[in-house]
Amino acid sequence: MHIDARILPNDSLIEGDICIIGAGAAGISIALDWINTPYKVILLESGGFEYEDEIQDLNGGKSTGQPYYPLKSSRLRYFGGTTGHWAGMCSPFDHIDFTKRDWVPNSGWPISRKDLDPFYTKAQEVLKMDPCPYEFEYWNKELPNLNPFPLDKNVVWNKMWQFSLARFGQLYKDTIVNAKNIHLHTYANVVNIHANEKVAAVNEVIVKNHAGKTHTVKAKYFILACGAIQNARLLLASNTQAPNGLGNHHDLVGRYFMEHLEIASAELWLLRPFPTDLYSWEYGVTRASAELALTEKAQTEHKILNGTVSLEPLSSSRNKTPKTKSWQDDDPRKAMENMMKDWEEAAQAAEKENKGSIARAFQLVTRIEQAPNANSRVTLGSEKDALGVPRANLHWELTNLDKNSIRKIYQLLGQQMGIANIGRVKLRPFLQDENDRSWPEGVDGGWHHMGTTRMSNDPQKGVVDANCKVHGMANLFVAGSGCYTTSGAPNPTLTLVALSLRLSDYLRGKIK
Repeated sequence: MHIDARILPNDSLIEGDICIIGAGAAGISIALDWINTPYKVILLESGGFEYEDEIQDLNGGKSTGQPYYPLKSSRLRYFGGTTGHWAGMCSPFDHIDFTKRDWVPNSGWPISRKDLDPFYTKAQEVLKMDPCPYEFEYWNKELPNLNPFPLDKNVVWNKMWQFSLARFGQLYKDTIVNAKNIHLHTYANVVNIHANEKVAAVNEVIVKNHAGKTHTVKAKYFILACGAIQNARLLLASNTQAPNGLGNHHDLVGRYFMEHLEIASAELWLLRPFPTDLYSWEYGVTRASAELALTEKAQTEHKILNGTVSLEPLSSSRNKTPKTKSWQDDDPRKAMENMMKDWEEAAQAAEKENKGSIARAFQLVTRIEQAPNANSRVTLGSEKDALGVPRANLHWELTNLDKNSIRKIYQLLGQQMGIANIGRVKLRPFLQDENDRSWPEGVDGGWHHMGTTRMSNDPQKGVVDANCKVHGMANLFVAGSGCYTTSGAPNPTLTLVALSLRLSDYLRGKIK
């Protein structure tokens, strides 16, 4: 069922069993899981079914620290959320990502990879992917020409990726609208969360829109599914009863913001051609491909973060502008257009250069987890948006462990390429001096917002518990990658859908 909140009578009361705030990948995944149940689910979306700039402007805010994308255009704010322009890259987190690592401060989830495995399977269904495993051995039998580099498997392994074409807004619109027990309210932007007198449970949330309407939503359970930045913003802004914001007894809401560092870090020059399709992919065509990763043994021995290495033809990659520069328009459509134009021009330049040995040269691009850092955080700014909510400010801060890990990855990879006698690795200048702690231009993020409401069973170390419930709040939950304790190396969507389905499963047992 679909209701446009702009045409409801002002001060309408909306009631249900569960209220999901946000209709992106996390919120829609949970809503789908409740179809055909005897429970009334309220799904609130701040926008409509298409892009609108005045709605998108609610994302706007300022950023400091490491240069970042404009906050307004780093997320899409309409039904389907940022799946409206995601690349579909899917791979599960590794076992080590969930463990306490003594060299990674504030690491260690209260759940394990095993706890998520059954929900990874369900997540692949939601993402419209075949239920295939992620082992190289499986895909090597399924697809032709997946020749791996002959590297020591104790040091380097091939981490496999699968690709989803799911655009949630297109894929699930009719399913959600036609579901009798799912009540989708568009143009329903939550501006405040009201708790009971003891501030121990949520009584209601207040909804506003640009049509000047205000509504109240009551439910037994509430789930924040607005993305890591906006979830933190809403908790912090709901400060009429708790001066520091809801769930913020220990000043943790908004802290530990994490991104994936995506940065051109080295060059690989092959001694001879190496025919393989294993390390390349084409959107909409490739079913599976691999990136090079260091084993858990190597990470532990060298005390580094978990990351992967992808290969791009050097002739095109070295002509690309860093994404943090090409994606600098507040309008995400224009930002995307600018970035794609830059990539097209780089490809055209490559056609002129791609002669002789340059065809055997590759740019090695890092995707690596960011070390949890309390100073990397979301706070409230002094400026308010059109609906009266303080805007989010982002301070993105990196650490020495981030840079040292990147350097060590390529030192080890270079050694392995040399031992195998297939090529040589050349570090980019910013990694050559081990005493250089600065970061160069071109440190990109993956538009992957993680952390800010991190998971821990200890209220002094996290905002939510192992079931994604906000500490101290009996019926308030957070869905999505904001709950991540550490960020792993893979793109977050597969894991955030799995984690959201795990939360949904928990609530199904609880509501009975």
